[in-house]
Amino acid sequence: MRFVIAVFLVVSLISCGPGMNKILKSKDAAYKLKMAEQFYAKKKWMKAYTIYEDVMPYYKTTPQFQDIYYKYAYTAFNQKDYTNAENLFKQFIENFPNSPRAEEIEYMRAYTFYLQSPKADLDQTNTYKAISNLQTFVNTRPQSVRVTEANRLIDELRKKLETKDYKSAMLYYNIGEFRAAGVTFNTLFDNYPESLVSDEYKFMAIKSYFKAAELTIVTKRIERYREVIEQANEFIERFPESKYRKDVDSYISTSNTEIQKFSNNEQVKTTT
Repeated sequence: MRFVIAVFLVVSLISCGPGMNKILKSKDAAYKLKMAEQFYAKKKWMKAYTIYEDVMPYYKTTPQFQDIYYKYAYTAFNQKDYTNAENLFKQFIENFPNSPRAEEIEYMRAYTFYLQSPKADLDQTNTYKAISNLQTFVNTRPQSVRVTEANRLIDELRKKLETKDYKSAMLYYNIGEFRAAGVTFNTLFDNYPESLVSDEYKFMAIKSYFKAAELTIVTKRIERYREVIEQANEFIERFPESKYRKDVDSYISTSNTEIQKFSNNEQVKTTT
């Protein structure tokens, strides 16, 4: 591991050019800081990052340390090293909780998780972390000018999770796992009740339960069709004017017919 780190540092120094070697070898901390500040101003993030990292120990007990650490964190962020930037932002808050920049850095830490949130098909760990941290920011900094943007990002991330959950539910439906599809669509409906297509989620749950009822063993069909009717009644109560209403009514009618048919069959068996 140490060998890998050493190689990385050598490669970094070479890529930064011969001037960097001179700066880093200097014993003059003030000179190093001056050069780091110049590189930072010129947006030469990698060079500034390397020098800040080298010079920070000399300034750890000085008033300048907070500003150095602040810029050091941003050099990582501006290189799109968001994992490292998140950790540095976190450490800044821990080291300087009363800093005038604390609000900004709290937001930026949450924002790094947002930037690491992948497309909907992939693992959404960072999406959940982004939502959690952004919501914490909104709750603890309600007067911040960044609250509106934080809420917008939360809505965007929740939409991504909604899309992922919808795809999971449709996958169950498409492979014929209808009962699992029904459960998943209901969960989707419960988790996103304000969605513009929430009636579609509930309708797909009904449709899934109906198909599951058709395929279930005979002794359980009455129970399954009653489940369809229960789901359908919940739909009608919530979405009486939905475009899916006629189809839902049809599922109720067919389910009642099937229940009656199987009930009559049971009566005949009992009589004989």
